[in-house]
Amino acid sequence: MATKTTGQRPIKQLKRPDLVAQEIKRLITEKNLSPGDRLPRESELQTHFDVSKGTIREALKSLEVQGLVTISTGPSGGGTIAEVPLDRTLQFMQNYLFFQEVTIDNIYTVRQLLEPELAAGAVPHLTEADFAALEHSISCCDPTRSNEDLVSQRREDVNFHDILAAANPNPFLRFTCELINEMIRQLIVFGNRTPKAEHRRFGEANAQIHRDIVQAARAHDTEKVRELMAIHMREAASSVKRMKGRIQGRLILDADSLRRPRSAHVRPE
Repeated sequence: MATKTTGQRPIKQLKRPDLVAQEIKRLITEKNLSPGDRLPRESELQTHFDVSKGTIREALKSLEVQGLVTISTGPSGGGTIAEVPLDRTLQFMQNYLFFQEVTIDNIYTVRQLLEPELAAGAVPHLTEADFAALEHSISCCDPTRSNEDLVSQRREDVNFHDILAAANPNPFLRFTCELINEMIRQLIVFGNRTPKAEHRRFGEANAQIHRDIVQAARAHDTEKVRELMAIHMREAASSVKRMKGRIQGRLILDADSLRRPRSAHVRPE
């Protein structure tokens, strides 16, 4: 008599549109298509995969929801390859983390591990345009020089890190750090009771260590950049705790609603 096996997960049977969506992804790879390139027409895909028009449309809609294609209608309509935007990826991650108790400590622990390596790896690849962008970012986030409001200053703090990320040749490290930066921009807030003087001290400290990082990067001192960024991440984590930063609600709000500025709160570094 056969015994019942426990602890096994049933194999998920994909629906036909999902299978076709996977095959379209494979087609994109085989044809080496890039963002902006067009997929074959619906009728061609229908013939190629020997499925109905409805199945093709469901498959394309699935890929559109994933952010991999954009769909247009009309005689010349069809699918166009798209690069998945960072905010769409954040939406998916928020859904994944919906039932997880993610804290600011969790976020900054990962930052302390990754940001020093990200910055150090970017040093050999920074151009004069990158340095100009970094200097501009510092001037915008420094409360002693900037006339921007606190929200804009804190957002510019994070932009500094995005500039370094863009120069790093490691795509997975770059993506991970940019995703964390997007979380910080959109999800972490401070309450109204945080004194403006505290925000000013925070901004001044950020601007100064950003200057030190740029100076070390210009000198091609990779180890110094790594060391300074490690210090920066530790200090930023301590400052956010001291200023009682928090994650707003559960990680389920969509990126469009999160991008709308909320004047009652300030984004952190």
